[in-house]
Amino acid sequence: MQKLLLIGIAGGLGSLSRYGVSGLVHRIMGSEFPFGTFAANILGSFLFGLIWGISEESLAITPEARTIILTGFMGAFTTFSTFAFESTGMLRTGQLLPFAANVGGQIAIGFTLLWLGLALGKAI
Repeated sequence: MQKLLLIGIAGGLGSLSRYGVSGLVHRIMGSEFPFGTFAANILGSFLFGLIWGISEESLAITPEARTIILTGFMGAFTTFSTFAFESTGMLRTGQLLPFAANVGGQIAIGFTLLWLGLALGKAI
């Protein structure tokens, strides 16, 4: 129960951090391109990899803390980092077809369903 509570708290902090980073970048760079989301996703991917690497190479981050940080904070900060992590895992183990299906599928199906959801929402 404590682990779930900590993941929830970390998730709240991740969401607030994403909102802050995205808003700051949006104010600096303007709104003609989604620079805020772009920045959050690439920063999140870097931080996810950094935390993952540190936790694999040393005991500086316990497995419990890693779960709370990566699932809670990073999961709320950007799901793109998790998508990149899982896809990279497929590449690292030579699973090229699942990698292509994951990347291509999520992008193509995600855009399609977003469009369908938007159309349905407007029709309701």
